[in-house]
Amino acid sequence: MYVIYYMPTGTASPETFENLRLELRRGCLTLAVLAQLRQERYGYTLRKALADDGLAIDEGTLYPLLRRLENQGLLVSQWREEDKRNKRFYRLSPDGEQILNQLMDEWQAMNASLSKILQEA
Repeated sequence: MYVIYYMPTGTASPETFENLRLELRRGCLTLAVLAQLRQERYGYTLRKALADDGLAIDEGTLYPLLRRLENQGLLVSQWREEDKRNKRFYRLSPDGEQILNQLMDEWQAMNASLSKILQEA
């Protein structure tokens, strides 16, 4: 027995698009953050570098992501005083470098496949 569901065309809500856009963006941001942290940065300079490259990210997204990546062993951080303020600097750990390289390979393979699929569409 098969059940087929039909969705009326042209009725996708703006919320549906926004949810899918955020889902797509979430994985891309992780890869971008890891790539940016090949060079040591603190939160503000990381946010600025991402925004300068077209990937704006708010603090409420960035700092939980940094904590999660550090808990996974992909980042290391260190508190230091700079300009008379304590700042937390982040950089890739050795495991983070390995994972970044694997993710970049995966990204390139997926991007090539998607480019082919989208050209055929």
